[in-house]
Amino acid sequence: MTRVLIADDHPLVRQGLRAVLDATDDLEVVGEAADGPEAVTLALEQNPDVVLLDLQMPGLHGIEAMRQILARRPSTAVLVLTMFEEDDTVFAAVGAGAAGYLLKGADGVDIVSAVRSVAAGHAVFGPNLAHRLRTWFAAPLAVARDVPFPELSEREREILDQLAAGRTNAEIGQRLNLSTKTVANNVSRILNKLQLTQRSQAIVQARDAGLGRG
Repeated sequence: MTRVLIADDHPLVRQGLRAVLDATDDLEVVGEAADGPEAVTLALEQNPDVVLLDLQMPGLHGIEAMRQILARRPSTAVLVLTMFEEDDTVFAAVGAGAAGYLLKGADGVDIVSAVRSVAAGHAVFGPNLAHRLRTWFAAPLAVARDVPFPELSEREREILDQLAAGRTNAEIGQRLNLSTKTVANNVSRILNKLQLTQRSQAIVQARDAGLGRG
């Protein structure tokens, strides 16, 4: 019997995943986590074989939750199930130790198959993601892969860098050829992904990470 922990902040998603997994004879759901810290706590308490993990969760981003889980339970297979498919997010998840990466919308058969595969020690990525990963790993080693704030897209990190430099949304828009509204929307996503509520908090974290010097 493969023990599975579900970690997602949406109750309906957790309910749907549990229904899919409970319909099998070889998969057992041993817990449900509604946020990042709870995912870490339950993973350490229940010692599941597989953690089915969303990335965008309150309290602690899924990538950091994964790092903490694998640091204490390295034999656990983490299968990411998320709506984000940007290269930076996929690569950050792989770099943190994800054994698989599925997009939300995958059907129950694919999810069950992926859980069984990662539990058996296999990596699970769709054909498109697998191609992008091969291309990325084949890139010259001089390309920096350890980037700050890996949960952000390249555009969001670019805007965060401008924020750290003390520029307004209008100034950022002029520099990046974006509308002020587009910049504001990106800033909102940055705060959400970093689990912050204020622009000033993002600026402090960005400057601590070395951004805003250009």
